[in-house]
Amino acid sequence: MGNKKLSIRTVVAVGIGAAIMFVLMRFVAVPSGIPNTNLNLSSAVLALFAAIFGPIAGLLIGFIGHTLTDLTWGGVWWSWVIGSALFGFLIGLFRKQYRIEEGEFGLRQAVFFNCIQICVNLVVWAGVAPVLDILMFKEPANKVFVQGLTAAGLNAAVVLVLGTILAIGYSKTRTKAGSLSAE
Repeated sequence: MGNKKLSIRTVVAVGIGAAIMFVLMRFVAVPSGIPNTNLNLSSAVLALFAAIFGPIAGLLIGFIGHTLTDLTWGGVWWSWVIGSALFGFLIGLFRKQYRIEEGEFGLRQAVFFNCIQICVNLVVWAGVAPVLDILMFKEPANKVFVQGLTAAGLNAAVVLVLGTILAIGYSKTRTKAGSLSAE
């Protein structure tokens, strides 16, 4: 990605990530008890792909995956689509610090990753998405902030557990920087 174009690997990752996100959001969502708010494993996948492939990939995966899901439910809820895209983008901004691709995702990186994802979840789902719901759809503030706080908490928990496990697992498949030596 030296010339600012998306690599073939990143484009393929966007397609795969968006497809996985769609399947998880559409068919594996567990109702939370709060209307239109689910426990969703897709947030862990989006966080992992963004952490590996960066902010543009995260933005595209979040946008495409969430849009496809909403389209199959009959209408796109743009405030939440924007939220998913923003979540992927912001997680991806710190890609180099996570060191997943370098095979060095240890305790320090896991703590950093989770501090970032918790902050991003709060900003996006308890802040941006509810405000957009109010501005775009004239939704009542008390309703959308309860939904947003619920989504932030559920997504943060899913990323904390499943996202961290996935990042550790993927990182272990990578060759650690400097681990190869000449004979």
